[in-house]
Amino acid sequence: MESVLVVVHLFLAIGLVALILIQHGKGADMGAAFGSGASATVFGSRGASNFLSRSTAVLATAFFVTSLALAYFAMQGNEPETVMDAAPPAAVEQPEVPPVTDLPSIPEAPAAESAVPVPSGGDVPQVNE
Repeated sequence: MESVLVVVHLFLAIGLVALILIQHGKGADMGAAFGSGASATVFGSRGASNFLSRSTAVLATAFFVTSLALAYFAMQGNEPETVMDAAPPAAVEQPEVPPVTDLPSIPEAPAAESAVPVPSGGDVPQVNE
């Protein structure tokens, strides 16, 4: 139904453009008033403007009706629900990642008995004052 409506809408749009391009402007009536041969046309001197104007109005009305119908169908977009939409979201466990910094890491030193470091040679240097 919707695709048929789109095709009808397309033909109405093309017909509307063609009818508007066929019509002549209001300035062209001035030449007909002075006898430029407009009375020898198919519709006569005044008949073409009335026929083209009315047919343009009819096509424009039909174009707006199909536009509203297409908008209604677009709003009713009942898409079928898929299995993936009905499934609950899966719980994904993320491993804990330590924070990344630009600072170098310092290893933990074992607890020492004294706060003053002692050289490994056993000798404690004497400080002369």
